[in-house]
Amino acid sequence: MAHFSPDRSWRTFKRSLLNHYVLNGLEVALGLFLVTTLVHLVWGVQHAAAASVGVIVTIVVDMPAPKRGKFWRMLPAPLLGAPLFWLVQLLHQHPVLLGFLAVFSTFFGFLWMAWGKRGGPVAIAVVLAMVLAMSITPQPGHVLEVATQSTLFFVIGAAVYLVYAVAANAILNLRYRVQFIADTVLSLAALMLEQARMVLPDAARHVGLDDEMVDGEAYGDNLADRNFGSFSRQSPQAAHMGNLLARHAAFADQLQAARDIVLESPRTPRRQRLAGMLMQMLDIRDHLLACELDLEHLRKVPEQAPMLLAQQAMLRALALELVHLADSLLWARKPQPMANLNTLLLPMKAACTPRQRLEETLPDQYDPAALPPQALSQELSERIVRIHGEVNRLIQLGRDEAEPDLAVVRASWQMFVSPTAWSWSPFKGLMSWDAPPLRHAIRAALAIALGYVVAQLLPWKAHAYWVLLTIVVVLRGSLAQTLERRTIRVLGTLLGCVAALAILSAHLPPLALILCLTLAQGISHGFALRRYLFTAMGATVLGLVQAHMLNAEGSTSFHMFERVVDTIIGTGIAWAFAYVLPSWERSQVPALVQRVLKAQAAHVRTSLSVEQLQAVDNAPELAWRLARREAYDSLSALVQAVDRSLKEPRAVQPPLQALEQLQAHCYQLLGQMTSVKIMLMMRRGQTPSSFAVQQMQETVADVDAHLLAPVAATPQPGDAALPKPPAPEPVPDPEDRDLLPWLMRRLAASRILARQLQADAAQIHQALARQEPEMPAAEAAQAH
Repeated sequence: MAHFSPDRSWRTFKRSLLNHYVLNGLEVALGLFLVTTLVHLVWGVQHAAAASVGVIVTIVVDMPAPKRGKFWRMLPAPLLGAPLFWLVQLLHQHPVLLGFLAVFSTFFGFLWMAWGKRGGPVAIAVVLAMVLAMSITPQPGHVLEVATQSTLFFVIGAAVYLVYAVAANAILNLRYRVQFIADTVLSLAALMLEQARMVLPDAARHVGLDDEMVDGEAYGDNLADRNFGSFSRQSPQAAHMGNLLARHAAFADQLQAARDIVLESPRTPRRQRLAGMLMQMLDIRDHLLACELDLEHLRKVPEQAPMLLAQQAMLRALALELVHLADSLLWARKPQPMANLNTLLLPMKAACTPRQRLEETLPDQYDPAALPPQALSQELSERIVRIHGEVNRLIQLGRDEAEPDLAVVRASWQMFVSPTAWSWSPFKGLMSWDAPPLRHAIRAALAIALGYVVAQLLPWKAHAYWVLLTIVVVLRGSLAQTLERRTIRVLGTLLGCVAALAILSAHLPPLALILCLTLAQGISHGFALRRYLFTAMGATVLGLVQAHMLNAEGSTSFHMFERVVDTIIGTGIAWAFAYVLPSWERSQVPALVQRVLKAQAAHVRTSLSVEQLQAVDNAPELAWRLARREAYDSLSALVQAVDRSLKEPRAVQPPLQALEQLQAHCYQLLGQMTSVKIMLMMRRGQTPSSFAVQQMQETVADVDAHLLAPVAATPQPGDAALPKPPAPEPVPDPEDRDLLPWLMRRLAASRILARQLQADAAQIHQALARQEPEMPAAEAAQAH
């Protein structure tokens, strides 16, 4: 665990100010201020308040995104929000009909969760349009006319902001690319530090191997800062393995976000340089994964401890170089050249005995288990030396001193980014009763129904929308996310009420209120995925100031006690309904496991393809990169699902130990294939001997037979020892003399891992089958 220090906190603060979340928050705040001020100057404060609602609803979906499809990605929010905003105002005097509308719109809005990360903001925006419309006090005059006029300015605000957002995203595109690359570099540095711990876990506590340089909030997902599953209850080495899995999952998540921005149309030299840096980090990640190979054997040999310590120190020094590179990118400075690490590098280069001398000591029968520790340590040193070269090249790319290699993705970048078009395919998945988005939509609608009834019974029912707003923002798709927001929401509301009370008590002029509204929106939006406490505070100020501007009577008073009680009620309802029609993570585990096994088999198939050695185009390389991405992404999805399940009642948790074993074996198989891929690509243009080709083909068939078999099968895990392969040809090709021992070891280990993965999957399937299919909400809550 990293120790607190003022210097580290200051570095974290500076990085936070320079990341894309804050820049996006400033961009949306400026847009809100410009649009609202413009409408205020032309039509007055009342119409400016209605226009600001349209802006706020559209802002919810305004995230850093590729230029391609940005307009269509944002359009559904105002398009669905405007008619709902109009209908709510028409039904102000009909509370029963208004309640039915609230329930229906919540159900319909949350169905957009089926579109994943793109659909979530749309769902929140739709419900937010309804809730903010409820905060408007009915105005004198004809109801239809007043509602139509108010909605007209809602549309004006949304339309103007939509144009502004698309233009601002295009202007900031290059800066977003740099920021996403910097975040990915920091994530890679954190992964490298964790891999350094794995080299010699017991020594890590004595050499001060901390995260003093890298902090979780600086590089992305909080997942990487959590102890993972039952790993934390085992040995330090097992705990490090759990953290390593979480770092890999966080890096994969960060990597896909960067791909979507950085790989879009890499045509200009500057874009190509950033895309080249992204591709370089993929290669470094692969080498890091391969560093895990054979460590278990090396740690058992006392004579290898000094070399392991040197290798560990080298990885830590390289991580520091990555941190310096990321900081330079964030500050828009030219990165410094890589530091001279010869003191750390020379022992490893000296340890790399020439291959010819080592191979002379090997027997002709190439027993994979016969490789001595010296050979295994030599291979690890060679990997770390190679990582040193890759990090140096990454820094050279950042300094514009190296040409990026984009032959694979320059013409096929669309295959590596997330889709931007809306389709009906996710909607078809809602036809199943077990579909999590459908259950969540029903759950949210029932919670809104109860919240609306309770709000109508309160003495201050004129502000019933506050209970509904709390339910919407606290009730998430999983229990883990709901529990995470439960307490923070109450605390943030309390602090936001104090701030709003101070603002409204000052009787500020309209333009000053618009400025306060702008700052609150920027904070709320910018920290939504980083610091939800700040988001809750900003949203509270935003909601209260917005309601004040929408109300014609212009009263500056509100009862903080009422707001806090509303928040507590809404939070309690959201918490209770998190157990209604639950979509426990265990229901998603079988599909995720199947996806992982299928992806692993495809990665093995493409990694061992002989055609890649003689290919005249990039088709095999493209197929391998796509298979590699799916292998990592599928594992990341499984790691995150298991992490969320830790917050669920124990009675409904999936088999954590079996899942952790499966994930560890998957990363080991990826490491084995990465090592083989590197060996083969170093001999590109040369065809291995017929014996080597035969062994690769048989390994592919064996892996397919185990990983693509029905999960319900119950195979035996097999022996832990490496099996002895068949004897090679009597006179092997001299060119394969330095390849066959390592190739046979990796292929044999891959076959064992395939059997272990099949056994892990069968164990998971059997454990899930023994669990009861459903658990009553009350029993689950009590068990929790």
